[in-house]
Amino acid sequence: MTRFGFAALALVVAAATPQASKPVCAPDNVGLTLQPGFCALMVAESIGPSRHLVVLENGDLLVAVAGGNGGVRLLRDTTGDGKADIVRSFGVGGGTGIAFAGEYLYFATNDAVVRWHWQVGQLEPPSAPDTVVSGLTNRRQHAAKSLAIGADGMLYVNIGAPSNSCQVADRTPESPGQDPCPLLDIAGGIWRFDPRRGGQTQQDGQRFATGLRNAVALAVDPGTGSMFAAQHGRDQLAANWPKLYNDAQSAELPAEAVFRLETGGDYGWPYCYYDWRRRQNVLQPEYGGDGKTAGRCETTPRPVVAFPGHWAPDGMAFYNNRRFPMKYRGGLFIAFHGSWNRAPLPQAGYKVMFVPIERGIATGPAEVFADGFAGKDVSPNGARYRPTGLAVGPDGSLFVTSDQGTGAVFRIVSQP
Repeated sequence: MTRFGFAALALVVAAATPQASKPVCAPDNVGLTLQPGFCALMVAESIGPSRHLVVLENGDLLVAVAGGNGGVRLLRDTTGDGKADIVRSFGVGGGTGIAFAGEYLYFATNDAVVRWHWQVGQLEPPSAPDTVVSGLTNRRQHAAKSLAIGADGMLYVNIGAPSNSCQVADRTPESPGQDPCPLLDIAGGIWRFDPRRGGQTQQDGQRFATGLRNAVALAVDPGTGSMFAAQHGRDQLAANWPKLYNDAQSAELPAEAVFRLETGGDYGWPYCYYDWRRRQNVLQPEYGGDGKTAGRCETTPRPVVAFPGHWAPDGMAFYNNRRFPMKYRGGLFIAFHGSWNRAPLPQAGYKVMFVPIERGIATGPAEVFADGFAGKDVSPNGARYRPTGLAVGPDGSLFVTSDQGTGAVFRIVSQP
């Protein structure tokens, strides 16, 4: 090849490769309130209800989009300002879970996981996806499937329980709980599959962890290889058990709990919940609890960290980069989608929190990292944005998705 041929090839490669990123933050940080030393910009809007995402080594974003026109969005910045100027859409229906590992892109709808062979730099898949697993439990309530590729290379899938507390009559006042809860055979936990095998059903997987009502947020600690899950706690303590709980108690309980998972671990649902004020596991009223008694829950694992009720943790990411200040390295970011049922207290969540973590243990209190997503109306219908997914980019930026309305992706960067 002549030197002119090499030059032409270089131009083609440069055109296909995103520019080195020097993101330009918005003057008002797109309405967000951030910790000192950080600023924010909008990567993309109106791409559909944006759920979880991954960031590839070249800076491309791949976003899982929910709804009938969902699928996957590829976002690329070719100018270096941090905003996506190329958007591609593909996929097999709306979904939440997405992961990338071993040259494969995995995507989860509400009842299946598919994968494409993916070379970093391409804009869309060259062919239809292969089905890894289908027939996952999907009974509408808590149907979204989130994904993680473990340190062992296996595929981990959250299968939320289609229930509030496994009552005989779901969400009915004073209806007793089913004991044992039959739903735990098909849901309410994390299932593990071999991602190299195609055509699997749920029965081909292993129930890795149980007793998790709906763990939308999954993350692997790169320091230890441990899997972490954040659970959505149950609803309607006061509505279903007015003799035991008042509305103010029901607004704060149970805790939204983050667990470090162990193989075969049972984290208590539906028999137990964690009371973050008492700092103890408590027996659920459906199973004879009175809001104070631990009973059979005494030996249930306690969370690594817990938050007030109904904040709805939807995304997590460990910070495995050196761009942010030292205090953030190895720590855990959590995206809270926001509550709908904290009356008479104000609705809460709608923010990104940070927890310092070392060797799987929280080493300090949680703090607000980014707030203001909802805007003035902090409510499910009035919020402008609701944090959903989190991912750390190769340059150390933190990306945050929102599935409210037409969807959005934010980027938070550390200022020099």
